[in-house]
Amino acid sequence: MKNWSLLLSVFLLFSFQEKPGPITSTEVELKAADKEFLLEYFEVTRENLEEATEDLSEAQLQYKPAEDRWSVSEVLEHIILTEESIFGMTRELMAKSPAPERRAEIKKSDEELVMGVEDRTQKFQASADLQPTGKYIRAEEALDNFEDQREEIVEFIKTTTEKDLRDHISDSPFGVIDGYQSLLFLAGHTARHTKQIKEVLADPGFPEM
Repeated sequence: MKNWSLLLSVFLLFSFQEKPGPITSTEVELKAADKEFLLEYFEVTRENLEEATEDLSEAQLQYKPAEDRWSVSEVLEHIILTEESIFGMTRELMAKSPAPERRAEIKKSDEELVMGVEDRTQKFQASADLQPTGKYIRAEEALDNFEDQREEIVEFIKTTTEKDLRDHISDSPFGVIDGYQSLLFLAGHTARHTKQIKEVLADPGFPEM
């Protein structure tokens, strides 16, 4: 498993808020580091999710620690639904005219957003359209769908400039964010629910096979 604490430390070191005035060579390097971090964050969250789920049996996949808690299968479905939904909104945002004049409205730093979304001490109710329906019986099918979706997102990140992402601003349930932050949220959401999956795996009643 990748060391997420180390990766986050690198992110905090290179975290960068754009400033008015001419762009220096140092700022260009930091922008590149930001984009590299985003790609690495998506890779880390993909690997950690797959590591936690790929060898689970059907009984393990469907096990629920309690009636009001999700199974691993349900968590996987929620992750896939959410990535599809938020990535769709991000693409819609990028299709609109940039609004760099709204940057001052962004109150959360990148690291605050990542820390907040990964924090499992804060619980949220998923909207109806992101609630799982019991679609997946086999982990392989869920992970295949997840992989296909992730490939599309990663390709989008690779072909989009940092400036494009930062200049597109939108309102979200957790405040005003830019396109880069919406993608950070997306990967962070997967990290958050991978933690939830590990909570299920650690339950005393979790099947051995």
